[in-house]
Amino acid sequence: MEGDERRANLLIHETSPYLLQHAHNPVDWNAWNDEALGRARREQKPIFLSIGYSACHWCHVMERESFENDAVAEILNREFVSIKVDREERPDIDSIYMQAVQLMTGHGGWPMSVFLTPAGDPFYAGTYFPPEDRHGMPGFKRVLLHVAEAYGTRRTDVESVSKEIRDAISKSVDVPPSLEPVDRHGLDEAAARIAGSYDRVHGGFGGAPKFPPSMSLDFLMQVAHRNDDPGLQEIVTTTLRKMAFGGIYDQIGGGFHRYSVDERWLVPHFEKMLYDNALLARLYVRAWQWTHDPLFARVAREILGFVEREMTSPDGGFYSTLDADSEGVEGKFYVWRRMEVMEVLGADEGRIFCSLYDITDRGNWEEHNILNILRDPEIVARDLGISSDALSDLAARGRCKLYGRREGRVRPGRDEKILAGWNGWMLAAFAEGAIAFGDSRLMEITRRNADFLMERMSVDGRLMRSYKDGRARIPALLEDYSGVAWGLALAYEATGQSRLIRTARDLADAIIDRFLDQERGGFFDTPSGHEKLITRPKDLFDNATPSGTSVAVELLLRLALVFGDERYQRIASAALDAIWPLAQRYPSGFGFLLGGAEWRLGQPKEIAITGSAEDARFRQLRGVVGETYLPHRVLVSGDSADLPLMANRPPDRVVAYVCQGYACLEPTDDPERLRQLLAVS
Repeated sequence: MEGDERRANLLIHETSPYLLQHAHNPVDWNAWNDEALGRARREQKPIFLSIGYSACHWCHVMERESFENDAVAEILNREFVSIKVDREERPDIDSIYMQAVQLMTGHGGWPMSVFLTPAGDPFYAGTYFPPEDRHGMPGFKRVLLHVAEAYGTRRTDVESVSKEIRDAISKSVDVPPSLEPVDRHGLDEAAARIAGSYDRVHGGFGGAPKFPPSMSLDFLMQVAHRNDDPGLQEIVTTTLRKMAFGGIYDQIGGGFHRYSVDERWLVPHFEKMLYDNALLARLYVRAWQWTHDPLFARVAREILGFVEREMTSPDGGFYSTLDADSEGVEGKFYVWRRMEVMEVLGADEGRIFCSLYDITDRGNWEEHNILNILRDPEIVARDLGISSDALSDLAARGRCKLYGRREGRVRPGRDEKILAGWNGWMLAAFAEGAIAFGDSRLMEITRRNADFLMERMSVDGRLMRSYKDGRARIPALLEDYSGVAWGLALAYEATGQSRLIRTARDLADAIIDRFLDQERGGFFDTPSGHEKLITRPKDLFDNATPSGTSVAVELLLRLALVFGDERYQRIASAALDAIWPLAQRYPSGFGFLLGGAEWRLGQPKEIAITGSAEDARFRQLRGVVGETYLPHRVLVSGDSADLPLMANRPPDRVVAYVCQGYACLEPTDDPERLRQLLAVS
C-alpha cells in the first residue's frame, strides 16, 4: 500500500473513474488545468494529451502495455508534460482534438494520443500505439522519442504544422449559407439517402462494424409515418427486430452494448453506455406506439429495467458506463457455455432454450456462446412442437434463472460519474415510457431523476456537467443544458409538475444567453466566459450522441408551443437553417436534427388534460395519448393553469383538449373519442 501511495500522481485528487484508473501509473499525469498548461509554457515542453474513457477496451490495453511501463514513463516524464482527459467529462476538449486526429491521420478513435505545443496547438497525433513496433504500427517509445526530437530540433516545422491544423479546426465551424429552404422534399431526399445504404439481409446501414442507428431510425420512422411509406417502415421495423434478436442486445439482462463488430449484430463490443440505452429505449417506446409490436414494448421495458437495476444511484442519478471487460477479459461476464446453461435450466427446458438462443457445444464466439435469436421464435416453437406462448414463457423463466447465475460472476467495472446531459436523455426515455405504458414505477424513477438534476447538479445557480461522490463539478456545456432541459420538458408531460417545465424554460433561456452564435446561427458547445481553448468548439453532427444544437432545436420548438413564445420558434428555425446545408450533404450524421426539422414543418398536436391526475378517467385519457404514435406533440396537465394551453379551461373537471395548426377540436372526456381526435391529421 505504501508503494502505491508513493507512486500516486496528481490524478489521485480527481473524481473521474477513468482518471483515477491512471492515478498509480509511473507517468507523472496531470489533469487538464491551468497549472499543467502553465508548467508546459514555463518549461517550454510539448504536451502529451491522452484522452479516453473508463469503458474503452483499448484504453485499458494501452494503459497496461505503456502507461504502466517504467521505460515509457521515463521518456514521458523527461520530455513532456503529460495530461490525461476523460472525454465524457470534457467533450469540448475531446471534440477539438479529435478533429486534429482526423485531419492528421484520416481516422479517429480512443485512446486518443495527441502531441501539442505549450500553447495547446496539435502537431502530431494518433490513437492506440503498441509498446513496440507491431503489425506495421510504430511502437509508442519510438513515437515519443521521434516527437521529442522533432520538437527539440525542428521547432519551426512543428509550429508551421500546428498552425495549419489550428486554422483548419477553426474553419470547421463555418458552414456556407443555405440556398434552399428546409422543406418536405428535402427531408424526403435525406430519408432516401439514408435508406440507400440499408442492409437488406441484416438490417441497419452499411457493413461491419455496425452501430445502433437510433437517431436515423427515429427520423425514418417519422417520414414513414408522414408518407405512409411501407419501404421505410420495413427498414425501421426490420432493423429494430434484428438488433433486438442480436448479440448486441443483452438477452439476459437487457440493455444494448456499444456496437457490433460484425454486420449481423452478433458479436458486440461489450461496453454498455448510458447514452446508447437512453436513445434506444425511447426509440423502442416510439416504435411500439407506431406498430404495437409487443417485442418493441418488451425491449423498451427491459432497457429501462436494466438502467434502473444496474445504472441508477441511490439518490436517483444515472451512472455513465459499464466496462466491456471483466477479470481483464472482454465479454467474459456475458457469454456462456452450453453445459452451464443446461446445468441451470435442466435437460428439457435447457434444450429448448438453447435451440432458441443459438447455444451450441461448439459456441458461436471464441468457444463460448453469445445469446442471439437466429430464427423467428414462432418458427422455432413450431419446429419444437410447442405453442408460441409456451416458448415465450419458457424463455422468460430461463432468462431469469441465467440472470441469477450470472450475478455470481465478477461484474464489469462501472463508471459511477453522473453526467448532466446523458441523464437528461435517459430522463426523456423514462418519461416517454411512463406515459406510453402507464407504469407507476417508471413514473417514480422519472420524478426522482428530475429532482436529482434540479437539486444536485448546480453550483451557485449554474448547471454543472459531472457529479460524483456528492460533488457537482465542471461547468456545464451545451449538451448538458439542452439535454437536461429536454428531459425535464418530457418529465413534465409525464408528471404534470409545472416546476419541471419552468426549469426547462430557464435552461433554454440560458442557452440563448450563453451559447447562441449571433453571427453564423446555431449554438457553440461552450458558454460565453468558458475556459479559453484553441477554438470555441461547435460540434454540429449527431454522432454517437445527439449534438447539443440538435437537442436545443427540438427543445425550443417544444417550448414555443408550451409557452406560446414565438421567440423560441425563431431562434430554433435560424439554427436549423444554418445547419441545413451540412444536413443535406450528410443526412446520416444529422438524424436528431432532421427529426427537429420534421417537427418544424409538421403540425404538432397540442394536448391539454384538465382535472386531477388521481382520477381514473384522467389516467385513461393520458393512457390514450401514451399509446398513440404522435411524433410531434406537447402534453400539458397538472398544476399548469397559467400555461396558454390550459387557459380558460376548468381545472376541476377531467377533460381532454386537442388543438393542431391553430385550430382546436371539440373537448371530450371519452377515451375512445380522444383516440379518434388524435388520429385526425
